[in-house]
This record gives sequence, structure tokens and C-alpha cells, in this order.
Amino acid sequence: MFAGHTLQWYIFRRLVGMMAVFAVAIAALAVLIDFTEMTNRAGNLSEYTVGLGLMISAIRAPFYVLGALPFVMLFATIATLIALNRRFELVVARSAGMSAWQFLAPTWGAAIAIGIVSVAVLSPLAASGFSAAEAIEGSWSGSPASRALPDEEPWLRQNRVDGGTVLIGAQRVTNDEVLLREAVFLEISAGGSIIARHDAESARLDDGQWVLEDVTTSLADQRPIWRDTIVIATALNEAVIREALVPAEMVPVYALPAQIEAARSFGVPAHPFRMQFHSLVALPALLVAMTLVAATVSLRFVRSGQSTPMIVGGIAAGFVLYVLTALAKSFGSAGIIPPPLAAWLPVLCGMLFGTAYLLHREDG
Repeated sequence: MFAGHTLQWYIFRRLVGMMAVFAVAIAALAVLIDFTEMTNRAGNLSEYTVGLGLMISAIRAPFYVLGALPFVMLFATIATLIALNRRFELVVARSAGMSAWQFLAPTWGAAIAIGIVSVAVLSPLAASGFSAAEAIEGSWSGSPASRALPDEEPWLRQNRVDGGTVLIGAQRVTNDEVLLREAVFLEISAGGSIIARHDAESARLDDGQWVLEDVTTSLADQRPIWRDTIVIATALNEAVIREALVPAEMVPVYALPAQIEAARSFGVPAHPFRMQFHSLVALPALLVAMTLVAATVSLRFVRSGQSTPMIVGGIAAGFVLYVLTALAKSFGSAGIIPPPLAAWLPVLCGMLFGTAYLLHREDG
């Protein structure tokens, strides 16, 4: 019994160490790629320096490591179990009467522990770090503490008192997500014609109204008019703006429940934030599923040179599980299927596949 626990603790430590090696390698690769892209994008700006660029890439690294964590667990488990096999450690343990399930128990414990730490520590660090990096890079273009919005982001739409609508767009948004930079407000009548266009240096949401500053207003058949400040009434609140403009991955996990409740109180379903929350909750189970997939191709002893097709098969199986998880997340974020189901169904399928395969191979 004591020897069994000693071996399990040994496997646990080996897997955690292998996870650390792969995670550091992924982080280093992410920093290198991100630094290269950022240098091409911002290298000609006066504020940019090599040291600052490396720092920004480094604080973005946890975001990329978190996204690659299922693959890190898959590769680390395969590498650990194959190494134990090639040194005959598992062969000797099998001859002593230990089953495959006893070998795998420490890998499940490591997966659960790493998953919990990733959700509790790495996830908030990744969200905060990515937001901080975007804010620093945004400040180089003259928009302090702001980040650029992608071209495909939908514009906000709100109703006018007279039955028309107002379309709201912006080039950048601040970290508190209630201050738009280089904003455009299009006032459209109930008949569909444009009444006015307001180009503002900034637009701040403040107690049921947008406060536009440094505004140029263009009306039909009139010369543009510049005004220091104008006010446009709105029924939008911060929850709606966050859902439209803020990627759910950039919201810390501890802030997700409050964001979801705020959106619901305003009648917004907040599917992306619900999906992100349930995906993080399911992350430890997803890592366990990856250990089961890895075990299907790395537990059986093979001679040197015979394991390559098996390793490729395990990586392919893990990739399929990852793709299914990503697809389910997309459907859940769009509200096509309930987010809890989208988060847990691929995980349960992966766990059932791995368990059934191992039961067939190990127990006949």
C-alpha cells in the first residue's frame, strides 16, 4: 500500500513537472510570435522600445497559455507515461499487481489541481494582463488606457424618442468600457433616413445619457458644426456595452457572475459571458478528459520506434476533442445551445470515450 502511494506521488510530480516544461515552452513561443507581430505593427512609433515590447508580450503570455492548456495537458501526459514505460517503471508496477486505473489516478489529481489553479489564478491574470497590454499599446496612438476595437465588431443600436434609432460606433474603448474614443453617432429617423452624424473625440456614458465631447455634427445640406459638448439620451447601461464591445475572455472570472447578473437585470441574455464562465468551471474536467485520451495511446509498453503512430493518434484524438469543445463554445456564445450544455457535453464525451477504450483494453 505504501509503495503504491509512493509511485502515485512520483507520477503526480513527474506530470506536474512536465506540465511546467510544456507551459514555459508555449509561453516563450507566444512571447516570440507576439513580439514579432507587435514590432511590425508599432515599431515605427516613437513610444515603442524593445524592452517595452517584450514586457507587453510577456504580460500577454498567460492569455495564450490558458488557451493552450488542454493541449499542454495532453502532451505532458503522453510524454510522462511513455517515459515511465520506456524506463520499465510501469512494467514493474504492473508485475506488482497495480492496475492502469491506479497509474492514472495521480494524473487525474494533477489535472484537477492544475485546472483549479488555472481558473483561480491564471484566468484572472490572463484577462488582466491582456487588457493591460491592450491599454499600453492603445496609448501609443494617442488614446490613453484604450484598446482598439476589431473591424467586425457590431455597432451599438439604441432607440430614439421619436421612434428612430441611433447607431453608435467607435475606434477605441477604454478599460472601464464606458468611454468611447473616436466615436460616431448616427441619428436615423423612423423612415430610415439619416438625420445627423456626430463625430466625437470621446463619448462617455453617464446616468442615462451619452456625453459627447469635441463634437463635429453634420446635417443634411448644411455645413458641419463644431461643438464642445452635446448630450444624447440613452437607455443603454454598462452591461449592454460590455456585452457588445468586450470579449468575454477579457473579463476576469471573478467578475463574470456580476456581469451576467447585471446583463440579465437589463434584459440582456449575456450568452458569451455565461459560456466563458461555464467553460472555466469545466476546465478541470476537460483536463481530466485529456489525460484519459493521452492514456489510450501511452499506457501499453512498446519497443523503441513503435510508439510514433500511437502518439500521432493520441494527438489527433485530443485535437478532435479540442475542436469539438471550440465549436460547442461558439454555439453556446451565440445562444444556439445552452452554455452549460455546450461547456460540459464535449468534456463528458471525451471522458466517456477514454474510459470505454481503457476498460476495453485493460479489463477486456
